[in-house]
Amino acid sequence: MTEEWTQTLGAGPLLAIAAVAVVVILFLVIKVRLHAFLTLVLVSLLTALATGLPLGSIVDTLVGDFGKTLGSVALLIGLGAILGKLIESSGGAKAIADLMVRVFGEKHAALALGVTSLLLGFPIFFDAGLVVMLPIIFAVARRLGGNNLLIFGISGAAAFSVMHVFVPPHPGPVAATELYGANLGIVMLLGIVVAVPAWYVSGHLWGSFINKRIPLAVPALFGTVDEDQPKKAPHTGVVIMILLIPILLILLNTGLDALGSIGAVDRSAAWVQALALVGTAPVALLISVIIALLVLGTARGENGSALEKLVDGTFGTVASVILITGAGGMFGGVLRASGIGDALADTLSDLGLPIIVAAYVIAVLLRLAQGSATVALVTTAGLMVPAVAAGDFSAIDVAAITLATAAGSVFGSHVNDSGFWLVGRLMNMDVKTTLKVWTVQQAIESVVGFAIVLVIYLVF
Repeated sequence: MTEEWTQTLGAGPLLAIAAVAVVVILFLVIKVRLHAFLTLVLVSLLTALATGLPLGSIVDTLVGDFGKTLGSVALLIGLGAILGKLIESSGGAKAIADLMVRVFGEKHAALALGVTSLLLGFPIFFDAGLVVMLPIIFAVARRLGGNNLLIFGISGAAAFSVMHVFVPPHPGPVAATELYGANLGIVMLLGIVVAVPAWYVSGHLWGSFINKRIPLAVPALFGTVDEDQPKKAPHTGVVIMILLIPILLILLNTGLDALGSIGAVDRSAAWVQALALVGTAPVALLISVIIALLVLGTARGENGSALEKLVDGTFGTVASVILITGAGGMFGGVLRASGIGDALADTLSDLGLPIIVAAYVIAVLLRLAQGSATVALVTTAGLMVPAVAAGDFSAIDVAAITLATAAGSVFGSHVNDSGFWLVGRLMNMDVKTTLKVWTVQQAIESVVGFAIVLVIYLVF
């Protein structure tokens, strides 16, 4: 029914409704202390009514966007939590934390975790990478003692974020590259040039700064510290190999996709499709969990019903994370269904700014208005393609405009973005703290990334 429906409200009223909805969410969660899941469902319903969505399609829209978000998140969080619990309860996470502290020292542990996350973030998507790395991030933070979660957690999360935003083969920069007709190799090289300093400023330096002002304890996402933890932990090399399994499988999938895009392999071949299947994030994590059950479960002398209870005990700690993230996706989906992105894009299409600046500004405003970085990026690129095609731009210029759009699409993640709820809940931050920590981090990442891209554009 929504396909046949046309929004009659203009950009101004739609933006006003979105702004009021965000204020109501913040008021209900922070002041009234209503649970974030209930708040998001309630405000999503009211927003759908206020924006004039057809009454007969409102529930389908809410449920559809909720399910769409959970489809990509629930499996990753559930399987990642099981893997994290097995690594934590076997003593494997502590063993890796001890190794990292010995090798890099206490002062450089956060930097080492961030660099590791950058490397892992090349083949693995943001949410999957964060879930895989969290057991190690938490273990290192716990190993060094004190309420120091943010210096490690934000450094790691920001690393996955910058790679996801700026560097192909992640879907956002790939989509923008295709729309603009940019050279994929140049976008990848410049993306790495942008991503590393953007991470250092918005992840490592910001994490160190905010950690001193907002001390947070390590959450019990993978269970509390186990008093019955084996005295002899599994060999560190075994734990590292188990953690590398999903990463290598996902990298294999990424490599096959890249080879298929240049015609080096036949994507329709059965062996390619089979390897691609095991390299998808949910299947790769499932394989890792099965291996971890067989290898790490025996480190505790557990099997059968004991392992079943261990796995079952993991779900209670992540159920809230999954539901709130899904509800955040629901709210963002309602805003998109209302047509706010299209209305705003039409209003912004003729700003009279230099093309690279216009691309960044439009992406920022679309991101803030409707939450989805992908929608902000693709919509902006669609608007700017005619102007870019008509201009006399070099290959580097087009790649810079592509990355400027990507930089704008990540600005200021807040309550209409499912990623805001994912990071906040995984690190056990309330909404107010998440706004101070993660929303600001995303803004810094965006601004620093755009500044670097602008220098490249002007110099080369």
